[in-house]
Amino acid sequence: MPTTIIPMHQAKSSLSKLVKRAAGGETIFIGSYGRAEAILISASSSRPKKLGLMEGKLTVPDDFDAPLPPEILAAFEGGKK
Repeated sequence: MPTTIIPMHQAKSSLSKLVKRAAGGETIFIGSYGRAEAILISASSSRPKKLGLMEGKLTVPDDFDAPLPPEILAAFEGGKK
């Protein structure tokens, strides 16, 4: 849970300062009545990716990388054979 929540009105009046803080790596929580409603983060930040979420749920057919049939290949090439 966030420790500091910036009130909505304050966030509107100091948006450029909050954006600079977020660009510096800080996570800014914005809300009303002491409850976070939005999070402002740097556009360059990325959340950790969870690997293996689909493990065991997908199958790759044996012919996955086989050449395409001529009619499908023609469709990709704009109808040319």
